[in-house]
Amino acid sequence: MINKEFFEALADLEREKGIAHEVFVEALQNALASAYKKQFPGFSGEVQVTMDPDTGLMRCFLLRHVVEEVVDKDKELSLEEALDFKEDAKIGDTLIEEFVPNDFGRIAAQTAKQVILQKLHETERDNTLSEFSDKENEILSGVVRKVEAKSVTVELGGGQIEGVMLSQDQIPGEKYNVNDKIKVYVKRVKSGGKNAQVLVSRTAPNFVKRLFEEEVPEIRQGTVQVKSISREPGQRTKMAIWSEDPKIDAVGACVGNKGMRVNAVVAELSGEKIDIIPWSEDPLEFIAKALSPAKVVAVTQLEGENSAMAIVPDDKLSLAIGRDGQNARLAARLTGWKIDVKSESAVKKLNLFSGEGAE
Repeated sequence: MINKEFFEALADLEREKGIAHEVFVEALQNALASAYKKQFPGFSGEVQVTMDPDTGLMRCFLLRHVVEEVVDKDKELSLEEALDFKEDAKIGDTLIEEFVPNDFGRIAAQTAKQVILQKLHETERDNTLSEFSDKENEILSGVVRKVEAKSVTVELGGGQIEGVMLSQDQIPGEKYNVNDKIKVYVKRVKSGGKNAQVLVSRTAPNFVKRLFEEEVPEIRQGTVQVKSISREPGQRTKMAIWSEDPKIDAVGACVGNKGMRVNAVVAELSGEKIDIIPWSEDPLEFIAKALSPAKVVAVTQLEGENSAMAIVPDDKLSLAIGRDGQNARLAARLTGWKIDVKSESAVKKLNLFSGEGAE
């Protein structure tokens, strides 16, 4: 028997926390069935517990299946045994037998307390996560609370929730220490169940975009637009920007007076190089600019979809390609084109260039 005050308390929680008392009752019934089984090590039977909120009565049942050959006596019984309980029993039936457990009141009280606390914790967590759902794709400031081999736990929202930054979301070369204050990009908020979590990142390309939004009012206001970003975290980022207002110097706005704005972003990214590229609707012109800091003599479109050849002075070839091909690779990602970088002498020697394209 569970007293009525218990169910009245559940009703109060429903009003205060918005958790239906049926949720508590269902969870408690399952927990009590599990608690009963723990009383008897080795017992594998199926136990079902029901509670009546009107009477406060708690009842326990043992479920056993009728089988031809009994393998587990806790879960099964033979047809002969079943006929003693039910005259028309047959193979495949499930018989339900009520029983009265010994000393179960104390266990019920302890279990009820645990279940209520757990449900309150889960609900508060899910409510907080729901509030965080509109923070996806935003930057939040946090405090490092735990550093493990493959993840960093970051306290967000003044301690309301914790974000997880996996190894692939950590900038190579950065070191994180407990109590460090850092900025993170919210990749995903996954709410519900035991796996509820907030995934955060410092390597996402949009992290760079959001950092510039913080530093550049023109981007925040929409007068300067970020068209595309390509990034190799910890090393280099290329960001294409554009303004429909010809009076606005989009690149200058992002760089800031004496480089203050771009330098603030670079400092947050631990020295990562940033190329700010003026976007162009002409893809060949855009490719030429994307290969910055190298000067491009000309760009010509090749056969095939989104494929081009960029021609650079001989002494700028290594700069255009970049260390390990990084500059050309980032330019290709930024523009969405496959780019073949050639020196002027190579083009002349192979007679590849017809003279058409962007300069």
